[in-house]
Amino acid sequence: MVDNRTVSAVHRAADAPPGEPLGGRPTLVPAIAVRGAHGAVTSPHALATAAGVGVLRAGGSAVDAAIATNAALSVVCSYMCGLGGDAFWLIWTPERGAEALNGSGRSAAAVTIERARAAGLERMPERGPWTVTVPGAIRSWGDAHRRYGRLPWPDLLAPAIELADGFAASPTWCTAIERAALIFGTASDWARVFRPHGRAWRTGEVVRISPLAATLRRLAADGPDDAYDGALARRAADYLASAGSLLTGDDLADHTSRWGTPLRVAYRDVEATSHPPNSSGAIALELLQVLARFDAPQATAFGPHGVAELRWVHLALEAARLTLRDRDAWLTDPAAMAEGALERLLDPRHAAELAGQVDQGRATPPPSVAAPHGGGTVYLATADAAGGAVSLIESNYAGFGSGLVDPETGIAYQNRGAFFSLDARHANALAPRKRTMHTLAPGMLLRAGQPWIVHGSMGGEIQPQVFAQFVSAVVDGRRAIADAVAAPRFAADVERHYGPPSVTRLEGGMLPQLGEGLAALGHQVTWTPPFSSAFGHEHAIELVRDEGRALPTSFVATADPRSEGLPGAW
Repeated sequence: MVDNRTVSAVHRAADAPPGEPLGGRPTLVPAIAVRGAHGAVTSPHALATAAGVGVLRAGGSAVDAAIATNAALSVVCSYMCGLGGDAFWLIWTPERGAEALNGSGRSAAAVTIERARAAGLERMPERGPWTVTVPGAIRSWGDAHRRYGRLPWPDLLAPAIELADGFAASPTWCTAIERAALIFGTASDWARVFRPHGRAWRTGEVVRISPLAATLRRLAADGPDDAYDGALARRAADYLASAGSLLTGDDLADHTSRWGTPLRVAYRDVEATSHPPNSSGAIALELLQVLARFDAPQATAFGPHGVAELRWVHLALEAARLTLRDRDAWLTDPAAMAEGALERLLDPRHAAELAGQVDQGRATPPPSVAAPHGGGTVYLATADAAGGAVSLIESNYAGFGSGLVDPETGIAYQNRGAFFSLDARHANALAPRKRTMHTLAPGMLLRAGQPWIVHGSMGGEIQPQVFAQFVSAVVDGRRAIADAVAAPRFAADVERHYGPPSVTRLEGGMLPQLGEGLAALGHQVTWTPPFSSAFGHEHAIELVRDEGRALPTSFVATADPRSEGLPGAW
């Protein structure tokens, strides 16, 4: 058994003094890695990881541990996820192999572009009642548990209930709440639930979210379906109607998750998998397909300062911009995607065409996009000794989502509907009972047909880029997962809501000469402080196998030092 005591990773992530470049500053520390023989969990919060490890130790499956971890995160990371959000799962079991579970919700049956325009909307707002779609996460928990759960359902929510009854406020919690207060105000329903004292939280103060604790107790007693066709669903419908949303009880009752098959592409000598549309998994895999058309850097180019080869960073940035263009053009509800669009996204011939459009000698003007910027999301991974593994990403989208928070239940409702377009010609055009395009993209790498690494990150539209950089680091650079997670990142990013990906962001710790070289190629370079959450929270578990053994021999887990997370194993 490994020592699973809580350990804090301390790093110096302050802004550089004026005029001093961030690149190459001595702020790098390795991410924590833990090893165990029986199972592992990683997440962006130490308390949630502990909940998942406890479920594994009690005999739970990787799916059980994922539900317990996600439920705990819905409390301690309410500013990134929650009971009002969506989830995408990759699940591996020796019996069934790889499966995808789509836990994203649809728009209301009553919404139309015409009705939105009649309400005075010129385009979809960032927040508010028009952005609320059916929350799919809870139903996905129930569907996954019915198929793969070992422990009783109430046991999985018990840690989250305990946390909702009281947990210690961290600096990140205090900061996130005050940022949200600037958006939602201090006299709102949101404030009644998450800032009830009318002042900022103090670090170490005990946070009690009583409405959320009561809702979790109801779900534990009555089961996950209560959120869709029971008393909790009736309360949700009443509250949403009072707030101006068009979602009804029928919309909640008719919601279903969708089981499917993960997408797969080859990258060098491994198989990379992710979730099908409406997830952005196809875009992450498309980006890998484009990068695979170029010779990879030498393994020595990957180190504690990230990738040291200018050519590779430039290629990855340009390829990311091209794939974001494809996302905007094609990605949406799978039932509404153009015929052949998914196949085209993953076609090696299309990847070759995109690779041919990359000018290796200069940056090209960024494509225009019609999707909003950013997102609030959590990623978690679990694995068990029976060979089960879960890659799960769950989100309310923009922080606390739409801003609609029911003071009776404590549920903050997501604003994924902000991704819809009011242009009827757009792939992601608003329509009744439609799933919107999602930025979420869980990952799993396979070797010889078996899970090797379970990984993923939050990060809005840069998620596919973080996905690809991690895969390149562990495959091309042969880096350990903890080194790949901690290394500084780069991204093609946007400056404003609905803006083009015109900015090249470099994380502090990368070599200064990379920034100089990219600027010489025409990139608009911006440095970001080291260990910035703007570059996502990438977490990973490696399943270690002895040759000839079907089941994992042991596990290595790591958590991103940009988060409050810790890995756990036993």
